[in-house]
This record gives sequence, C-alpha cells and structure tokens, in this order.
Amino acid sequence: MRVAHHPSELPRTPRGCCVAWGMFDGVHLGHQQVIRSALNDALTHGAPSVVLTFDPHPLRVVWPERAPRLLQPLAQRLRRFAELGVGTTLVHPFTPDIAGWSGERFIRHLVTEARGVLRDRFLAADVGITGANFLIAETGASVIVTNEGNGDLTQTLPKVHIVIASLEKLVPTLEDASQILRVLARSATGQEMSVYTTFSTGPRRKGDPDGPEQYHVVLLDNGRTSMLGTEFQDMLRCIRCGACMNHCPVYHAVGGHAYGSVYPGPMGAVLTPSLFGVDISGHLPNASTFCGRCESVCPMHIPLPKMMRHWREREFEKHLNPTTARYGLGVWAFFAKRPKLYRMAMSIGARMLSVIGGNRGRIASLPFASGWTDIRDLPAPEGQTFAQQWAARQKQGA
Repeated sequence: MRVAHHPSELPRTPRGCCVAWGMFDGVHLGHQQVIRSALNDALTHGAPSVVLTFDPHPLRVVWPERAPRLLQPLAQRLRRFAELGVGTTLVHPFTPDIAGWSGERFIRHLVTEARGVLRDRFLAADVGITGANFLIAETGASVIVTNEGNGDLTQTLPKVHIVIASLEKLVPTLEDASQILRVLARSATGQEMSVYTTFSTGPRRKGDPDGPEQYHVVLLDNGRTSMLGTEFQDMLRCIRCGACMNHCPVYHAVGGHAYGSVYPGPMGAVLTPSLFGVDISGHLPNASTFCGRCESVCPMHIPLPKMMRHWREREFEKHLNPTTARYGLGVWAFFAKRPKLYRMAMSIGARMLSVIGGNRGRIASLPFASGWTDIRDLPAPEGQTFAQQWAARQKQGA
C-alpha cells in the first residue's frame, strides 16, 4: 500500500482506488493534515492506491513539495522558475522527446493521456476529495472554480464525495456567490470566467444521470474564529485570487517559496501569522515595502498593508525583534523627533557611505547590516539626500 504521485506509478487494480483531487485553492496546512489522515486511514483499511491529481494533467512538474497552490497558470509557474534561474524538469512517462514538441502537439498529447490514464481511475474510485472555493448557506451547495476537468470528475464519478473547506468559504446566498465569482477569475488570470465553475448540491437524486451516492462537507476552523473581532478579521474575506501576489514587488523579487508557507505574497504575510503565530511567522509582515499595490488591486478591498503594520506592532510588543533592531529603532526615533538633527545626521551618514562605497558605488561589508551584506552588496548613496535635493529645486523654482 502506497501513495502514488503520478498515474503511471499506480498498480493496475480495477476497484478500490481512492482518488484525491488536490487543487484546494492553496492547500492549507490544516487541510493537508486532514487529507493525509484520511488517506492513511483509507490505505490502512484496504484501499490499494491513492491518486493525487494536484496538477491539471498527468504531467509531473518537479518542484518543492510545498509549492504555492493558489490559482496560477502552469506556464506562469514555469516562467517564474526560469526568471529565478531554477531549472525545472518536466517528467513524462511515455515520451522522452516531449521537449521538442510544438505547443499544440504538447497540449493535445496531454489531454489524450489524461483521458486514457486517469478516466479509468476516476471511474474505479470509491471516494473523491475536493476543496471548495465557496460554500453557499442558502442551498447547502459547494462551489469549485477550476480550469481543468479533474475537479468535476472527482466529485461526480466516485461513490462518495467529501468536501474539505475552512469556515471563511461560507457565503450567505447564491447572489453573494455570483457576485464574487465575477471578480475571482478576472482578478486571478484575467478570464471573464474560469473554464469550470461547478455547483455541487448533495448526493445523487432519483433520476440523476450521475453524482455521488454520499456527500459530506468537513468544515475546518484552523484558527479562523480566533481572527473574528480582531484587526485581522478582514483577512477572512480573501478569495485566494492571487491578485496581490501578481502586483507585489517583494513577491516578484523573492518568489513564493521564500515565504516558507503555502500562503505566499501579501495575503500570506497577514494570514500565516494569524494561523501559526507571530512568534513563528513574524518575519513575513516585515517583507513588505508598504507600497499599497496589493490593497489597490484586491477585489475584496482587504487593507493588507494596515494589517501587516498591526503584526509588526505585535511583534515589537512581544519583544520578538532582534535586540539590534529594537535599539536601532530607538536611535532612529530619537533623531526623527528632532528634524534639524535628523537632516544633519542623514547628510553626514550619506556622505560617509558614499566614501566607503568608493568608485564601485557598492558596499561589500557594513557593521550592523551584515544580514544584508553577507549575501549581497549594499548600493552606496549618491549625491545629496532627498530633502537637500527638494530644497534645492524649490529654491530654483522660486
């Protein structure tokens, strides 16, 4: 008994195959623990194999196991790896020369293989596990939004359909869900609507051509209720579209894996500390320039920079910052409260750094800044400070 990560690794068993669909709009760690427990139980009680269809086709992309799972085209993922200089290996079980194929042939082959390999597995499955983009209280329906067919196959073909979703996925009515669906795909991938937007309303009824015999919904709290009534309650409105990541300069520079969580980008910098504690994830809200682009593009109008400031305040109150950072802020505050002294100190400091940088214009090593200079050079300031340049231009304009 084992967990297979690719259909070609599965034993040829006609029945008893448990199929799990993995696009949980960002597979949460809490979700992963529940899913892992359920799959282990299934294997223990005799299910011979488990299929994890995390990718939209039986093509396996080799990247770290905890890769972000927010809605993102495969081509965009591969392009991002190429920009970072990371070699991405496409592993295909049947065709060694696939790299030389045209895009059209490549896609056609993937679709053909998916139909030939996965369909039998879906038909033989006893249990299908999906996430949910929304749970509608008015009708009891679960909604999944995908650009692949594995989600629909998972929830209609097996005998049992299990939905695992966290509490904030609940919306009151169909009208509420339809309003949010209008902006989800547009904010995520620029589509008018995703290819598949599927509503599941329960087990198969008499006369229905397909559907599961049983339908179960598992609601996970996983720290969500502790956010209610706090400064971070607005984060529960997040629909996982990924718009904040697409516009975040920090995310573009470091990539999703640098966040050490399945929630990357600005939304992860707020949500991860809420779920795991600021003592563990306090570095994430510090990874922000506070440019405000994430808030401006968020379709749910979540004040992400404001909430990251709150996390920084809590980190400071709990004395979780390094001692050098705390004393450094104290020194900065002393000068900042005295504008004339501040401007004089900045002018002297800029000149000193410019001298240290020399002709290279870069500083390889600097006391109290080793966290930066150990792995990269620090650009030396050039010319006057901003305040000095502004004063000079104002004088010229007058």
